[in-house]
Amino acid sequence: MKQTALNQLPEESVSHNPAIKKKVMLRLGDLPHLTNFSQARFGPGQIAAGHAHTDMCEVFFVESGRGTICVNGQDYPLEPGVCIAVEPNETHEVRNTGSTELVLTYFGLRAPSSSAADAGSAPAGILG
Repeated sequence: MKQTALNQLPEESVSHNPAIKKKVMLRLGDLPHLTNFSQARFGPGQIAAGHAHTDMCEVFFVESGRGTICVNGQDYPLEPGVCIAVEPNETHEVRNTGSTELVLTYFGLRAPSSSAADAGSAPAGILG
C-alpha cells in the first residue's frame, strides 16, 4: 500500500515547460507498468510543447479549466470531466486556452518500445 496527499507534496516543474508546475503522487517503479500519476496546473496561455513517446501511453483527466490538446495535428477541447488517452507515438501538445488555471490529473503506462534506443530509459510523460 502506498499513500500520498497532494497538499503534502512539493511542486516540481514539468519537463516540457518549467513554468508549469506539477505534483507527482506516484513515480516510475511505485507500481508495475505505471510511469507516473500526477497533477499539473497550467496558467492561462501556458503550453506543454508537442512531442511523442515510443514507450508509453498517457491518460489525462480535466479537473478544472479549459484548454486544448492537439494529437497528431487534430485539436480536441479540454473541459472539466473530459478524459483523453494518448497512444504511443502520437504527437501531443497541451495548451491552456482559457482565462483560468487548467488542472489536469494524468498518468502514464509503459508500452512495448519500438526502438532499442529506448531500452532502459525512464519515460517522463507529457508533463515530465
